[in-house]
Amino acid sequence: MDYDVIVAGLGAMGSASVYQLARSGVSTLGLDQFRPPHDQGSSHGDSRITRLAIGEGEHLTPLVQHSHELWRRLEQESAETLLTQCGALMISSDTTRASVHVGNFFTTTLSAARRHGIDHSILDAAEIRRRFPQFLVRDHEYGYFEPQAGFVRPEACIRAQLLLAERLGAHIRTQERLLSFEAEGAAVRVITDKASYRTRRLVLAAGAWMPDLLGPSFASLFRITRQVLNWFAIAENPDLFTPGRCPVFIWQLPEGTRNLYGFPAIDGPEGGVKIASEQDTTTTTAGSVRRDVSRQETEVFYRDYVAPNLRYLSPQSLKARSCLYTQTADFGFIVDTHPASAQVLIVSACSGHGFKHSAALGEGIARWARGEGLPPGFGTFLLNRF
Repeated sequence: MDYDVIVAGLGAMGSASVYQLARSGVSTLGLDQFRPPHDQGSSHGDSRITRLAIGEGEHLTPLVQHSHELWRRLEQESAETLLTQCGALMISSDTTRASVHVGNFFTTTLSAARRHGIDHSILDAAEIRRRFPQFLVRDHEYGYFEPQAGFVRPEACIRAQLLLAERLGAHIRTQERLLSFEAEGAAVRVITDKASYRTRRLVLAAGAWMPDLLGPSFASLFRITRQVLNWFAIAENPDLFTPGRCPVFIWQLPEGTRNLYGFPAIDGPEGGVKIASEQDTTTTTAGSVRRDVSRQETEVFYRDYVAPNLRYLSPQSLKARSCLYTQTADFGFIVDTHPASAQVLIVSACSGHGFKHSAALGEGIARWARGEGLPPGFGTFLLNRF
């Protein structure tokens, strides 16, 4: 047997799994067709929102709470800054039609905070304007503020986990693409474009490439969508966009059906302010997605979303990037064994909100790979719900 465990795909979930496996002394190989952290999948763009009260489901709060603990430990081990708790502001209204992954996002967030004892406050429009004058809220809008929320740096998290995994004995092979896998009794044969391996367990964490690896019978489980990120220059009052004065935010806009989200100027005013929305109507594939962002896309986004809602930001885009969401129909995760092989674990569909949970998910995936079974809290991630 070449390895006890092979992890294919070293983004959010894969890098966390390899790191946790290496910590426990398991013979592990991590494979990626690119050189992670990279900008071809879903785990790039400088920042990801993390929040403790989870509007996608109250049951997810313990996962993100544990992820915060794991990132703090990882910071000590790597000397990297990974987690910044600058607070999060969720803005909504009674008339909004915009959704954030799921219905009742705001009310579920509030319910999760109350159930799990998470520090928070409810702000009316006047209080939002007083505390955060950069937001152009309407009189009928209100907010949920969570001081322990903030952002993580995805590239730094992936880099730190893979470097530490290698130091702990894991083998990391990049620019090596998984072509196929096949059960061989109690083992799995893994074929790449460079070699062939045998392993006791295989973790498939290939993100937007998962439909290609799993084949047509699984294709209906996943929707791949292209998302656009923009970093806008600050025209005035740069101090209002520092992490000490600007929280991350998610805004269920009263007009239209799309939300708006963004961050403080995490690398100083010269780096700009990252603002984005989400779309889940137009699908794509990992191989055919348009990677560039046109000037027209940025101009329309600034006109329709940024200018009406945020003060002091210039229409100048300092940079723009596209990334991929891999979503399930219920915007939940999939962490389950392959129906044809109990030695293969399918780990996919971050569904636009997975990175904040990835450290704890990686720990649970490593537990399965060691033969200890999935943690009890993973029951909602199984395939049979579809």
